[in-house]
Amino acid sequence: MDATEILKKVRKIEIKTKGLSKHIFSGEYHSAFKGRGMSFSEVRDYQYGDDVRNIDWNVTARAGSPFIKVFEEERELTVVFLIDMSKSSYFGTNTQFKNEIMTEISAVVAFSAMNNNDKVGAIFFTDRIEKFIPPKKGKKHILRIIRELIYSKPEGKGTDIGQALRYLNNVQKKRSIAFLFSDFMTKGYESALSIAGRKHDIIGMHLYDEKEEKLPKVGLLSVQDAETGKVIEIDTNNRRVREQYASWFTENIQYLKTNFSQNGLDTLSITTDGDYVKLLLKFFKRRGR
Repeated sequence: MDATEILKKVRKIEIKTKGLSKHIFSGEYHSAFKGRGMSFSEVRDYQYGDDVRNIDWNVTARAGSPFIKVFEEERELTVVFLIDMSKSSYFGTNTQFKNEIMTEISAVVAFSAMNNNDKVGAIFFTDRIEKFIPPKKGKKHILRIIRELIYSKPEGKGTDIGQALRYLNNVQKKRSIAFLFSDFMTKGYESALSIAGRKHDIIGMHLYDEKEEKLPKVGLLSVQDAETGKVIEIDTNNRRVREQYASWFTENIQYLKTNFSQNGLDTLSITTDGDYVKLLLKFFKRRGR
């Protein structure tokens, strides 16, 4: 893809997603995320009805009477996209690949963040950290992220979600809203998620193609693992083979939902042929209640 084609594609995505963020998502984004980031403001005398969990015990001990911590809404939030760029993201049997949906949703959220004067950054990962774009404000910066999403050619092929979460914790000292985009066809990230989830508001954005849920019954197939390159022959007429595959898919998704839920974190599943606009709106509205 040459520079002219990249610019055309970036412009096309900008026109589509900027309009959505301005006319549909800005208000929903604000209600979903503003107010969830709270910073310490001051201490004052405890009053009847105050949450006892906010009592400042150090000040209370020194003063001899109860004092409570007062927090205020952070006026500026930081949004970070963790984008799985492994080979399995370049898959789709309908109109778009998973990575194309990731790009569009990232752009919608990024422009919504821009409209609310928030910073936006990105971490691209496979089985290694491919690229880190530090959070900044402004349209030019967002267009750079979109351009990198379209143009970047990852070196790694596999997926290491745990490494991406640990990297987030290391480079992002301040609390952030972190959108983790992946098909989550892997395990082993529960510890990293638990640690990162105490500091950041992490949202698992599960992207998948409906054809990945179960194998079609079409006889012998030669299939290649996109991440390892390994080619094997499978008999899709064998019911046990189809059941094992369906069980593997279900186990990965259950692992995703269980680990995020146990850490008080949200997930959202979106298919390559689904209406992500409706799903995002519903998701933002639910969080904004």
